[in-house]
Amino acid sequence: MDVIIQLAVFLTLLCLGYVFGSRTEHKHYESIREREEQLRQLVVLTSRLPLAGQLNHEARLVSGNVVISVDFFKSVLASLRNLVGGNVNAYESLLDRARREAVLRLQAAAKEQGAEAVINLKFETSRVSGNASQGLGSVEVLAYGTAMIPR
Repeated sequence: MDVIIQLAVFLTLLCLGYVFGSRTEHKHYESIREREEQLRQLVVLTSRLPLAGQLNHEARLVSGNVVISVDFFKSVLASLRNLVGGNVNAYESLLDRARREAVLRLQAAAKEQGAEAVINLKFETSRVSGNASQGLGSVEVLAYGTAMIPR
């Protein structure tokens, strides 16, 4: 009887994790798409060299970072996938959302400083976890680059 209760609790948490995690992820993607559209005029490049018209601009470091946590459903899926090996697709959307959010925050910081573009975009990604043996937990992404500000 005790095993049935534990299984019922696990399945309930799994279903709740799926429903609320999917809803939260969908809302976050909507927010990301809206803000990407608003900041589309601010060019972000991975190139180390400024554009031809930006040689007399002031250069400043700008950054944006975000910490995003994984939901219970994705943790369970990733654990199952780790048993058999291969790509952990459950975390791909987590990393995609984190990178895009970090770039949006970088763009917002650059726009506040009056930048026309950001060059030399780089990413740093790290795992944030209270107990490393329990899996991913959260991921932090730092996006940084050089804001080109007209003088």
